[in-house]
Amino acid sequence: MADQTSQEAQAAEKSDAGYWAANVRIIIVSLVIWALVSFGFGILLRPMLSGIAVGGTDLGFWFAQQGSILVFLGLIFFYAWRMNKLDREYGVEEE
Repeated sequence: MADQTSQEAQAAEKSDAGYWAANVRIIIVSLVIWALVSFGFGILLRPMLSGIAVGGTDLGFWFAQQGSILVFLGLIFFYAWRMNKLDREYGVEEE
């Protein structure tokens, strides 16, 4: 009886560890994309993107002013969608 309880506890701990590892992986990927778009394209790569015109201005300025905001909103929706899917996979979804 105690052996079965121990196995169930180990399985639950492994499931929890897998859930949090997947959660942290999604967060890290989202943060890398956000940093690349807002800091990389908007600041560091702006001189390289200045020759490309978008909406009457250069692409680097567009990323700094609007593109990073749109990507950030997209990341919010992606995170919510992916976390709902992950919650269903691990059986911790909301009712």
